[in-house]
Amino acid sequence: MTTPAWVKDAIFYQIFPDRFAKGSQLPNIGFEAWDSPPTHYGFKGGDLYGVIDKLDYLQDLGINAIYFNPVFASASNHRYHTFDYYQVDPLLGGNEALKKLLKAAHKREMRVVLDGVFNHASRGFWQFHHVLETGAASPYKDWFHFDEERLKGHKHWGVYPSQHEQRLLHSEDSLTAIGYRAWWNLPALPKFNTKTPAVREFIFDVAEYWIKFGIDGWRLDVPGEIDDDEFWREFRRRVRAVNPEAYIVGEIWHEAQRWLQGDQFDAVMNYLFTAVSLNFFAGAHLNMDVIQHAGGIKDRVHRMHAKAFADEVERILHLYPTDITFSQLNLLDSHDMPRFLSCASGDKDSLKLAWLFLFTMPGAPCIYYGDEVGVDGGHDPDCRKSFPWDESKWDRDLHRFTKACITLRKEHKALRQGEYKRIYAEDDTMAFIRTYKNETILISINASNSTRTFEYAFEKKPHVLFGRPEIEGNHITIPPRSGVVIK
Repeated sequence: MTTPAWVKDAIFYQIFPDRFAKGSQLPNIGFEAWDSPPTHYGFKGGDLYGVIDKLDYLQDLGINAIYFNPVFASASNHRYHTFDYYQVDPLLGGNEALKKLLKAAHKREMRVVLDGVFNHASRGFWQFHHVLETGAASPYKDWFHFDEERLKGHKHWGVYPSQHEQRLLHSEDSLTAIGYRAWWNLPALPKFNTKTPAVREFIFDVAEYWIKFGIDGWRLDVPGEIDDDEFWREFRRRVRAVNPEAYIVGEIWHEAQRWLQGDQFDAVMNYLFTAVSLNFFAGAHLNMDVIQHAGGIKDRVHRMHAKAFADEVERILHLYPTDITFSQLNLLDSHDMPRFLSCASGDKDSLKLAWLFLFTMPGAPCIYYGDEVGVDGGHDPDCRKSFPWDESKWDRDLHRFTKACITLRKEHKALRQGEYKRIYAEDDTMAFIRTYKNETILISINASNSTRTFEYAFEKKPHVLFGRPEIEGNHITIPPRSGVVIK
């Protein structure tokens, strides 16, 4: 087995630190109003002390693992523009807040995975700034990809581009347009030169440092942009030497066989799962105007009926070795796409059906903060709203449903580690079983607007765990837009 054993039993919760919860320990130095609409550049003041305060809420929901969007020092609210890789952003409470959070989380047997942004840094990153100041004389000139003319001082840097340079960025590479290679030609994100030994060692040391500090794994931002398998093999060796149970999950939006051979990542963010879930559970409710902003899945989203859906699910489940499939980070949405509820035109039943599927399938389910109380949102920044801690604003029905799905998964090992087998897939109804040792559990979901009946021969008297089916002999009838779980 190459993947951490704990991941198969994990229930993840993704937190965007600036928007989840605000503690009382740090001063308000001029943050936006918590309930105001999110903006690209504004800060709401969420921090890690706020997360500590809400660990009881997460534990009550059933969460036992947290994935954080970046927490290191940065001049952006999403913190993908890393300024200092060894310091937690002071707006989040600094390293001391993370230390207290890890202690509090681990006391509750919750794991903590941090976001590692190792493909690019920021304009404020010290080594990058050093080159801007001293050009070719800087010992850091090989840390990034620089234009020789700028290094020699023959042309000025376009770090904050003029209108002319902005136009050039639309038609040519950032290397010539502004003097250095930037991720997606974004001037704020200078791309590391990971062929430079000092850069490799720097990144590996950062990875080791925080694992030693106590985190339980890394979510890797755009790792495919570091087109170097040996880099990621060494990354894995270094991280696992510190903690053999550390989880390494990459942000890959497509099939990821290259990285999932057991020598690089343990898993990827399973956006294939996201797309197929939208296709079947949202179905006629799909809002294609919203979905066009759904990043790497937008071209995969289209209505599917049960057979095509079940075929695609089986294809996804067989893409990788079994232990990797069972460690995939399964998600319905994230900070990089509109929320599932908005993709489904606000149809709550679509989300509930997808959740039942999420929590009964192989792979580690991940909830994007606020989905469980009905937070919606379109394209960034709208998908990054502040969590509404005023409970009068919660969708109580969704919250109860989410909690019930999590409880179901935690109570039955077959739903976490059992084999998967399709039983039925016709029209808009599908059914499958999960089997672990002597326990077999049947899950069926009716995505249609009509009652549906199918046959299944139970070996012993059936016991309904979830939903309201009618069972007569081998005939199982499921109400419209609902799911059932039967043991």
